Amino acid sequence: MNPQTTGLDAASIERYRSDGWLSPLRAFDAAQARRYRRLLEEGEARHGSSPDLKRKMHLYLRWVDEIVRLPQILDPVEAIIGPDILVYTITLWLKEPRSEAFVSWHQDSTYFGLEPADQHISAWVALSPSTAESGCVAVLSGSHRAGQLPHQTQVDPANLFGNGQTVTVDGSARIDTMPLAPGEFSLHHTHLLHHSQPNRSDDRRIGLGISYVPTRCRCRSSVRLSASLVRGEDRYGHFDLDPRPRIDFDPEALAIHRRAVERWHAARAELIPLAHGGA
Repeated sequence: MNPQTTGLDAASIERYRSDGWLSPLRAFDAAQARRYRRLLEEGEARHGSSPDLKRKMHLYLRWVDEIVRLPQILDPVEAIIGPDILVYTITLWLKEPRSEAFVSWHQDSTYFGLEPADQHISAWVALSPSTAESGCVAVLSGSHRAGQLPHQTQVDPANLFGNGQTVTVDGSARIDTMPLAPGEFSLHHTHLLHHSQPNRSDDRRIGLGISYVPTRCRCRSSVRLSASLVRGEDRYGHFDLDPRPRIDFDPEALAIHRRAVERWHAARAELIPLAHGGA
């Protein structure tokens, strides 16, 4: 692939392969980040912010659908996983000011059930400052090279993972942080160990975690899931392809979103026990 057309040079691609992450990259400017944040918070005020509304938001919010298709994000993703790209899922990672909310050490791959798993890449897009003070994502560089690790569960009400997914990390290990300004994003490998600390700042920490996979990936769950084709073509048909929302909170789009999330929960109910050695 020509780095000039993919948005990453050869050195950046090699660094991703070696370290398992790249940051920061620029998706849009600060003014656009403020616009997206305003749309998010207006939607929260009118429609609430249930856990399910924080998943697969691109199915019912036109502005999130816009973000996941930005060339500034897709070009670097294509450089790593190829030109035919699906959004497998998306999650809003939100920590309120001065909150104890954290995310435990984990690998994104653990409960996703993707094959081949190592083709999944996450883009973490900041809509507000994501700093050491506000609990930005921190990573254990190179940890992706170990492949999938066993995880335990340790439920904590402050953990943004309700199921308590976690893995033990050596306390003496060197940890790198990925601070982001609004409109910047990071990329990380599905097997990279990462976590985030509580938000000690006076502002919300708001980020969108977008899971991109090549169309050749499949989910081993018996539940057939949906995904969104955002670049190229799908020659495999492993997922039902989601339609794009016409406007924010369109009733038809909300119904599509509800059915997609129901299938997502059903698949997770099957995949989580398998990840912990279930039959």
